[in-house]
Amino acid sequence: MKLDVMCNKQDEYYSPKYSIKPLLPYLKKFNTIWCPFDTDKSWYVKLLKKDGHDVINTHIDNGQDFFSTYVECDAIVSNPPYSLRNNILKRLFKLDKPFAMLVSWAGIFESQTRFELFKNNNFEIMCFNKRISFFRSYEEEKPTSNPPFSMVYVCHNILPEKIVFEYIDKGDY
Repeated sequence: MKLDVMCNKQDEYYSPKYSIKPLLPYLKKFNTIWCPFDTDKSWYVKLLKKDGHDVINTHIDNGQDFFSTYVECDAIVSNPPYSLRNNILKRLFKLDKPFAMLVSWAGIFESQTRFELFKNNNFEIMCFNKRISFFRSYEEEKPTSNPPFSMVYVCHNILPEKIVFEYIDKGDY
């Protein structure tokens, strides 16, 4: 069964703080960060601003489609919609800006499209010691969506090594 069917074709899941905090030290060198799939309620937006970055967030609900919007920035960071990851990764590699996208590790290299993208572009991966749970709405007090797969950050010109291993504290959501 396709993963988007297993997840009820729901692409709007919200990342907890603990999934973003390990990335923050690697973003220190970037001033302006674009969060292309985020509203003002996003923990990406809140934590990056708190960390001293100028953050520009855009979201399809505000009429800002990632594929037709461009924001001048130093880096691009977000948790993109799962069902669009091939096209999102294509555009990100084409933009050639540093990026970090939280994506499912399941089948990451198993499509011909992604295989070619990763084979032909510089990328890094951040792996975690635990699986990440997600919020289904901003009103939830605690993440309740527990996908049956691990998440990683796929990065481009962000991490110092091809693979970086980080710990997460699931109590900090």
